[in-house]
Amino acid sequence: VQLQASGGGSVQAGGSLRLSCAASERSFNANVMGWFRQAPGKEREFVAAVSRLGVSTHYADSVKGRFKISRDSGKNTVYLQMNNLKPGDSAVYYCAGNPRLWSVVPPTRLQDYDYWGQGTQVTVSS
Repeated sequence: VQLQASGGGSVQAGGSLRLSCAASERSFNANVMGWFRQAPGKEREFVAAVSRLGVSTHYADSVKGRFKISRDSGKNTVYLQMNNLKPGDSAVYYCAGNPRLWSVVPPTRLQDYDYWGQGTQVTVSS
């Protein structure tokens, strides 16, 4: 599965952006999907994940209440709606696919994901 992330850009604090991640094939629907981000000099960190049918979601505490992950199986696309953005949200955002079942423990580790998109830059100015 190839993933193509888009939608990044530059916004002021308090603004919004919606990231998209398009998958190359319908087998996307068999994957748990996640978003991660990496700021300069920092490790890549988990942001959000959504189960195969979109029923279950999980968020990092830092984005809970501000970001929303969703998926459109008909379009083979997962979205990350980001509201009330803060300068600390500035990073390269990556989408990722996990072909394993969503267990009791949400998939938040990098090693939980087999497929990665190329990343899209988000810059939030104060």
